[in-house]
Amino acid sequence: MKKNFQTAGADIPASIVVFLVALPLCLGIALGSGAPLFAGIISGMVGGIVVGMLSGSHLSVSGPAAGLTAVVAVAIGKLPAYEAFLISVVIGGILQIVLGVLKAGILGDYVPNAIIKGMLAAIGLILILKQFPHLVGYSQDFVGDDAFIQMNNQNTFSEILHSLNYLSPAAIGIGLLSLFILFLWDKPFFKKKKIFQWIPAPLAVVILAVLINEYLLRNSSSWALREKHLVALPIAKDLASFGEFFIFPAWEHIGNYQVWVTGITIALVASLETLLNIEAVDKIDPYNRNTPSNRELCAQGAGNIVTGLLGGLPITSVIVRSSANLYAGGKTKLVTILHGTLLFLSVFFIPTLLNKIPLCTLAAVLIYTGYKLAKPSLFKEYFQKGWDQFMPFVLTIISILLTDLLIGILIGIGIGLFFLVWSNFKSSVMIVNDNNKFLLRLRKDVSFLNKPIVRAKLESVPTGSYVLIDLTRADFIDKDIIDVINEFLHHAHLKNITVDIKKSRYKSLHQLVHGQKAFQDVIVAVVPK
Repeated sequence: MKKNFQTAGADIPASIVVFLVALPLCLGIALGSGAPLFAGIISGMVGGIVVGMLSGSHLSVSGPAAGLTAVVAVAIGKLPAYEAFLISVVIGGILQIVLGVLKAGILGDYVPNAIIKGMLAAIGLILILKQFPHLVGYSQDFVGDDAFIQMNNQNTFSEILHSLNYLSPAAIGIGLLSLFILFLWDKPFFKKKKIFQWIPAPLAVVILAVLINEYLLRNSSSWALREKHLVALPIAKDLASFGEFFIFPAWEHIGNYQVWVTGITIALVASLETLLNIEAVDKIDPYNRNTPSNRELCAQGAGNIVTGLLGGLPITSVIVRSSANLYAGGKTKLVTILHGTLLFLSVFFIPTLLNKIPLCTLAAVLIYTGYKLAKPSLFKEYFQKGWDQFMPFVLTIISILLTDLLIGILIGIGIGLFFLVWSNFKSSVMIVNDNNKFLLRLRKDVSFLNKPIVRAKLESVPTGSYVLIDLTRADFIDKDIIDVINEFLHHAHLKNITVDIKKSRYKSLHQLVHGQKAFQDVIVAVVPK
């Protein structure tokens, strides 16, 4: 009981932080998708409460994802009505449950660590770059867009340059002050004080930002931030109008071919993004806890069924919210459930108050989260691990920055596989020369890719040399390699080369190498294993 109380003491403040991060992202992603604004709030609530209750993850927070923005926007444009799109969301959720039952969650385990850490660092850099315009008072692009080419036809870097023409002194002042407080709050001196432990830094800067801007408004300052620089939450006049925010699927469109295509697309993209995100969150979990991936797919599927039935956007596990949860001190999945509950209560009871929050201070919170994800020490760590780890890490970051999260990850996985093959290629064949005594050792898996180097090395052996071919450490040798060795054995006597073969532990391999009768006279001696 005491343990639960201590966990709640960390989880409650963390849920407020996640709520503050999630609120503008839910609205921004809905705006960028061409969906009703409240659809983003619905998916945030469902991702928090429904997925939070069913998930086995301790830190993952689900909601509408920027990675699905393009899919949703295209689907809404093609389908006859938004109500038809909601059927696709439900179908996607059902298919995710099927994937979970079929244990497709294991796919996430095959992504290399360098790619996962590269994804985290890339998300951090994206947060810093994408939130800079909002920090200085330019909010043309929606909050939460993570694609390089934005919906307003700007790209990540041109948007930053363009924003310098629309600077807002109040936004810059409030944003920089918020950043200063966030970094200061994290210093050991402040961490030790109980009051700073109980009040989350993001909540403190949001309250301060609201008070500063309200002061400017009451004094009719020209610097005061107006509607376009503030949170824009839909406001219901009464309970009946609040109910009108919920939209329900129009089932007469279920026979539409495009509805099913969209549903399958949502299931595949949302599942892949979720698996990658939970893998990433588990990597930074200080308690080294592992998320049951198949259960997560089922939880996400149930969440998408519910959000589709209520009028919301498709949901996935979202790394921005999840990392905000971690760095806010969240311990258990109570954080995600409480953040979903706060979304519901806030839009029902205090939407007017929330609409006073400046976007620049929320941008500061996201930039601070981005810094935590992309610390310079992470780059140093991977540089010290060697080029086979550092290059996939960096190239994954670049790929994500110049495309979007999903495409960048797929490119990163391809790069990771290339370096894996290259590393195996380099280490599977070893050549040692000591005064015309040569050792050719084959290790691990020797594929046809190693054929040129094996042939070149054997052909370069000078006349009158001694060669020991060691096969004992090879788990697999491609038949092309066997052919190259046999060709060398067949012609070795022409150069007066003495060859010994150290046998492999596989009988079939002995036969492949020296089982051909014509080569028996070439083998001078066979060294037993």
